[in-house]
This record gives sequence, structure tokens and C-alpha cells, in this order.
Amino acid sequence: MEALSKEMILLNQQVSTKEEAIRLAGQLLVDGGCVDPEYIESMQERNKDVSVYMGNFIAIPHGTDDGKKYIKKTGISIVQTPMGVDFSSDSDSNEKIVTVIFGIAGLNGEHLDILSKIAIFCSDINNVVKLADAQSEEEIIELLKDVK
Repeated sequence: MEALSKEMILLNQQVSTKEEAIRLAGQLLVDGGCVDPEYIESMQERNKDVSVYMGNFIAIPHGTDDGKKYIKKTGISIVQTPMGVDFSSDSDSNEKIVTVIFGIAGLNGEHLDILSKIAIFCSDINNVVKLADAQSEEEIIELLKDVK
């Protein structure tokens, strides 16, 4: 996985909507020089088409196929929401609480590889708990350093 930098991680965020959470993850990708600002809207569109909720308290927002033109380089951002944010859809009666949001932009299909690595790492709920409880950007980077 791409080397994570502290600038691409937001800790202890309190957001009230999934749209706000996706915007934060997308803004980190913009600020990191990975994508143009239009990519954030593409991430929102993707979540409207197919939920980016992955289970185990994680969401992995990424852009639509149409949004690929806004990607400058592959990148990953992480937004930690310890209090959780609900990613369920209006038609969904079950809450889908998310405590860790991974924003992804991948050139040339690289996002698929990143998606699968994150999904495997987060399939162990203990790993998700560690990410949600992390007290520093360094701690998150350390937890994810073996995700390759």
C-alpha cells in the first residue's frame, strides 16, 4: 500500500452524516495532491449508487468510473470517527455505524488492490478496534504498515 503520511489522517472527528465523512476523506485526498476537488462529488455519487459501507465499522469511499479523470496520483486517506457515523441508506432499517473511513483514489486500477488489502486487514474486527482507538497518526501508520 502507498506509504501513509500523517497529513492524510484525521483523528477524533465528529461528523453527523455519511456525506460529511466522505467529504472529509475526499478533502484529505485533494489536500494531498492526489485528486482534483471534483473527485469528492464523484465519491458522493459512488456512495449513492452502491454503499461504500464494508461492514466491521468501516467504509471505503472512492470515486465512480467517471470520476477517474480527476485522479492525479494514487492515494489513501483515513478519517477516524470514534463516536461513529451512520452509513445506512434511507431505505435501510439497520444502522451501519462506521468508525474508520478510508478514502481511496487509484490510478490505473490500483484502487482495487488497495481495497482488497484494506478489506482483508479489516476483516479482523480487532484491527478495526485498534484503528478506531488509535491516539496518534503514527499509531495508525504503524498498524497499517504491514498491509501489503
